[in-house]
Amino acid sequence: KEVKKQIKESKLIQQLDKQKEEEEEKKTEAAMQQSQRENRSGRSYTVSVALPGSVLDNAQSTELRTYLAGQIARACVVFCVDEIIVFDEQDEDVKTVDGEFNGVGKKGQACIQLARILQFLECPQYLRKSFFPMHKDLQYAGLLNPLDSPHHMRKDDECEYREGVVLDRPSKPGKGSLVNCGMWKEVQIDKQLQSGLRVTVHMNKTQNKDGRLHKGVVVAPHKPRTEGGLYWGYSVRLASSLSNVFTECPHKEGYDLTIGTSDKGGDVDKTSLSPFNVDADQNLEVTDPSVLFDLYLNTCPNQGSRTIRTEEAILISMSSLRQKITAAFPDVSTGS
Repeated sequence: KEVKKQIKESKLIQQLDKQKEEEEEKKTEAAMQQSQRENRSGRSYTVSVALPGSVLDNAQSTELRTYLAGQIARACVVFCVDEIIVFDEQDEDVKTVDGEFNGVGKKGQACIQLARILQFLECPQYLRKSFFPMHKDLQYAGLLNPLDSPHHMRKDDECEYREGVVLDRPSKPGKGSLVNCGMWKEVQIDKQLQSGLRVTVHMNKTQNKDGRLHKGVVVAPHKPRTEGGLYWGYSVRLASSLSNVFTECPHKEGYDLTIGTSDKGGDVDKTSLSPFNVDADQNLEVTDPSVLFDLYLNTCPNQGSRTIRTEEAILISMSSLRQKITAAFPDVSTGS
C-alpha cells in the first residue's frame, strides 16, 4: 500500500511540475508577443490598386468569375494593399454595391459583382451575416480560399485590436454599446453607437477574466496600421471611370505617387500589369496612358505569353514594387 501511495504521489508531483512548466511557457510566450507589439512601429503610408471591373468578363462561368475575384483579393492581401479601386471602362455612374443587380451573368455588372465579392472576403467571417444578406453574386463566395489576414481572428486569438459590429442591445445608463467582436464574451465600448455599425475596437490591456463582458475603446479603422503596425484589410471603392480613380481619391492631397504598368512602359524589376484602355474614358483628353502616371513601367519584359492576366499582373508587379516601397520607408513596420 505504501508503495502504491508513493507512486501516486510521484505521479501527482510530476503532473504539477508539468503544469507549472506549461504555465511558465505560456507566460513567456505572452511576454514575447507583448514585447513584439510594443516594439512594432506603425505604417503611415497606404498602397492602393486600381483595376477595371471588366476583368470578370473574361471568365466563362459564374463559378470562374467568383474564383477570379477571390484570386484578386488574395493577391492584394498578400502584399498588404489598403485600398482596391474598381473602375468602369464603360463610364457608368456606379457608386455603391447596395441593392439588387444582375451581376451573375457573363456580361452583367462586372464592377459591382467584383466589388461585392471583394468586400465579402475582406469582412471577418463572424461579421458576414450582419453585413451580407443572401445575394446571387455571393452564391459561390463561400467556396473561395480565405484571406486569413490579421483581422480575421478566431475566438481565442489575443490581439489589442478587433473588428466588431454594434449590437441592438440595451445597455446601462452611462455605459457604452455592446459589440460582437467574435469572442466568447461581448465587448462593451466607451460610446453609445448606432446598432449595425462596423467598428474597430482597441481592447483594454487589463481585462477582468471573471467579468461578464470585455472592455474596449472605439478607434479609427486606420489605428491598427498607423499605431499597431498591423495590416488591417482593404477598403473597396467604385469609380465610374479611370479619371475618377484620381479625382475621387479619399486623400486630401491626392495620391503621392501613381504607377501605371504596361508592356509599353519602361523596364523596372521584371514585373507587369495589363495596359489601361483610356480611349473609353470620355473625361480624359489623352490617348497615351503614360501621361496619367508619375511612373509608367514595364514590370515583366520579355514575357513568354502574349498577355498577362490581371490577377497575375498584381502578383508580379507587387512582388517587384514591394522592395522599392519598403526601401522608401525604412523605419516602419512591414505591416504583416
